[in-house]
Formats: sequence, C-alpha cells, structure tokens
Amino acid sequence: MPTLVDKPPEGGDWSHEVKFDGYRSQLIIENNDIRIFTRRGLDWTAKYRHLATAAHLLEAESAIIDGEIIVLNDADLSDFSALRKAITSRPHDLYFVAFDIMHLNGHDLRDMTLEERRVILAGIIPADIRVQFSQELSGEAKAIYKLIDDAGLEGMVSKRRDSKYRSGRSTNWLKTKSYEIAEYEILGVEREAGKPAFALMADRTTGQYIGSAFINSSRAIRERLWKRVQEHAGPAPKDMKRPATQWVKPGLIGRVKHLRGEEDLRHASLQDFREIE
Repeated sequence: MPTLVDKPPEGGDWSHEVKFDGYRSQLIIENNDIRIFTRRGLDWTAKYRHLATAAHLLEAESAIIDGEIIVLNDADLSDFSALRKAITSRPHDLYFVAFDIMHLNGHDLRDMTLEERRVILAGIIPADIRVQFSQELSGEAKAIYKLIDDAGLEGMVSKRRDSKYRSGRSTNWLKTKSYEIAEYEILGVEREAGKPAFALMADRTTGQYIGSAFINSSRAIRERLWKRVQEHAGPAPKDMKRPATQWVKPGLIGRVKHLRGEEDLRHASLQDFREIE
C-alpha cells in the first residue's frame, strides 16, 4: 500500500509508474487454476473470467501477481467511474495491469529487490493479451508528474528500486495524485469553534452527499458564502445529522479542487461558489 505524498521523490533510487484508476487485485496461478482476488480477499474470478482465461497464456506454472483491474475510456485512459458497469456489461474489455510479483513456480520472490522482481514479471507476460505489464516511466519525477497531470491521469506511483515486497502501508512505495476542479452542489457549511470550516458537497446529478471541502478561499469569499447560507437556510437533507452544520436551500454551486480518481471528495478545498438564478 503506497503512502500518499504531495510531490514525487527525486533521484535515481526511485522508479515511477502510472497510477491506474481501477481495482487493486491479486492474480494467483496454481496447477493450471487461475483465481483473481480483490484487495479485501474476495474471489472475483467469475466476474473477471475473460482475464482469467487470458492469464493461462502467462509463462508460469504457479505465481502470485499484484496488479490493477482497469477499463479504458474513449481517450484510452483508465476510467474508474466506468469500471463497475464494465465488470457486468462488458467484462471482455477489462485489463489486468501487472506491476509486481511475489511468487513464481514455487519460489518466494518477496526478498528480492523491486527491480529484480519486475524483470522476472515482464519476462512471463506475452505481448498483446489482456494481462499487461506496467512499464516504468523514464525521465525526472517532476516532468513525469506534469505529463501525467496534463494527460488527465489519476497520478503516479514511485517505488524504491531496492525495496523488498512487504504487505501493508509502506514509504518504500509512494503515490502522488493529480488534482482536478469540478462543480458540486453545496448542502451546507459546518462550523465549530476553533476548527476549520467545511462546505458539505453533493453530486449535482444525483443529489447524493459525496464529502466535504475545506473552505480556504479568500476572506471575502468566506464572508459572502456565510451570508448567503444564513439568508437561505434550509432543512437538513434526509438521514444527515450534523449538529454543527448550517444547511442551505438548493441553488448554491461550489467550485472544488480535489484529488482525481476518487469516488468521494478527498483533500478537497472550496475555491469559489456561485448561485443558480
């Protein structure tokens, strides 16, 4: 599990890969039997049957491979929002992007270096199948991150070249995510003495609460927002009980900067807001 950082590490001790926007998964080959598990240990082989079939082409009698299940959008970028539907409606379009290997043909590889493991992994994946190898990105970390951000990708993962494979959260693997700015409906403002203020946001299409955004805008914007909220106070949405929140009637749209590729808002901040006439 990579640790989230604000910027990627520099220097030759690190390798960098695209952070794919999908489901972290584990592919297991054992005696010609293929199984694919979710990060929480659920056996989803039946859902990923086309990928399991493709995995029979891997040059391995037994293996445990770490990777990401993804689906591509029209721009050929991994698309998390389309993934759930694709699993049931078009599973033949899924890919398994492999980025590490822990076991191969009865050998435990976890104490080998990352570079050694990835050479082995690349060697067992044939070309042009639905199981693909996550290539290392060449260049300086800052330049790689800019290219990833400009392309609309979720972010990048940086890994120490000499690191061993260990379960759990690690600072040997780091993830740097890209940000995007989008508009959401403001449900209310949460204010408590001595604490930062947050705007509670909802999806504009469904009206469903998706998280809060830290209000770090200018003082003028903060004061204008609070005045608008007080003047147009509304009832609390159904099933939402937050005593420190002043709810507002519909019609207030917030411009929010947040991490790309998340189901709910994360590391979000309110940049500005507008009213719907």
